[in-house]
Amino acid sequence: MTPAQRDAFLRETRIATLVTLHRGGAPTAVPVWFEWDGAAARLFTSRSSAKVARVRADGRVCLTVAEPVGVAEAWVTIEGTATVEDEGGMDLARRLASRYYTPDGAVAALASWERMADEWVVVRITPTRIASARPA
Repeated sequence: MTPAQRDAFLRETRIATLVTLHRGGAPTAVPVWFEWDGAAARLFTSRSSAKVARVRADGRVCLTVAEPVGVAEAWVTIEGTATVEDEGGMDLARRLASRYYTPDGAVAALASWERMADEWVVVRITPTRIASARPA
């Protein structure tokens, strides 16, 4: 993909797979919602989540986004360094809820999440390498 195609692909609403490392170095992968701003990927999660603990221990991560089955193959993988930002988690949750849920689902989720607004953090992934593919 060209950088512009990659950017457009990452700005679409998709589920990504985040790979973090356990203390012993073994990888673990989880599906996540994310936002791409052209320079970094961001996701929100609870400050007490296992993802946050793993990122704090070792910030090396990989985020992979792919087309679903039945669509021509295309994917982007972002390898980089993740940091945990204590501010902005609820704001990101608000932005993403409307993208990933139906309107009614977003309202219901946000009502619940607002009650624990201070619990949400942002995991920011700064790329060191981006790879992508799309058939010609």
